[in-house]
Amino acid sequence: MGEENFVDMTPNRSNNFCCGGGGGYLQSGFQEQRRAYGQTKANQILTTKASYCITPCHNCHAQVHDMAEVNDHAWQTTHLWTLLNLSLGILGPNEREYLGDDLKDVDVFHPESAM
Repeated sequence: MGEENFVDMTPNRSNNFCCGGGGGYLQSGFQEQRRAYGQTKANQILTTKASYCITPCHNCHAQVHDMAEVNDHAWQTTHLWTLLNLSLGILGPNEREYLGDDLKDVDVFHPESAM
């Protein structure tokens, strides 16, 4: 990880593409249509060649993770809060499911917290 490894998607910010899972679509029962709509986001992620896709919300995480699994894409999908908690050293063992092998065993020790 680290900022030297950060790859932003294009377009981004307010012009970014929707993942296709929001607004209740994730639970709508229209799985094939949802995945077809999400293909734009999947292509956007693939273009970055990133090994992780960090998502801010549950719907995005579920949709992006599903697209990676169904299409056998190489990225790991993880929540932003998972990485924040990992960096703070407070991520529990049962919260590492969506981390890749390179991060699953990371144990950040903060000496000041041992006092």
